[in-house]
Formats: sequence, structure tokens, C-alpha cells
Amino acid sequence: MAAYVVLTREETTNQAELEAYAREAPAAAEGHKISFLALHGKQEVLEGKPIEGAVILQFPTFEEAKRWYESPAYQRAAAHRLRGAKYRVFIVEGCD
Repeated sequence: MAAYVVLTREETTNQAELEAYAREAPAAAEGHKISFLALHGKQEVLEGKPIEGAVILQFPTFEEAKRWYESPAYQRAAAHRLRGAKYRVFIVEGCD
């Protein structure tokens, strides 16, 4: 069953770190079956606190999503993301 990693950027704290993340994160996709469903496109918060942007990634399974997130390549890139902004990130399993 498909799973989705959702990243919401809530507040940028260091633009240079986000730029480093943007350069490094694509390499972390190598070897993983990822479909990019949303990449900081037009968005509107209907409930809750405002966000600056959102990304939605689709994976074949929940386990594959975790393998990507926990991979050394992504964790190296994510270190820049964590220094560059406040995010909320979660994995959610899809439905049949």
C-alpha cells in the first residue's frame, strides 16, 4: 500500500541552510521509488497555523518511505533542513 511523506515548512530560520538542503536532497532520492506529488506549489491553509510551503512524496510502501527518510544520504541533507527552518514531517499510509 502506498505511503506519503508530508513536509510542511512552518518558518525559515536560515536561508543558506535551506539552499544547501535543496542542493543535497535530490541525491538522496537515488535508489528509492519516489513520486513527487507536490513541491512548494500554491497552497492555502484552511485550518491551523500558517505554513510557508509543503512537499508531498509518494512511496510504494510505508517501509520504503522510512528507509528513504532514515537513509544516510537523506539524513545528511536533512541536517541542513533542520538548521534552515522549522518543519513538521510525517509519514501516512494511503488507503486501498
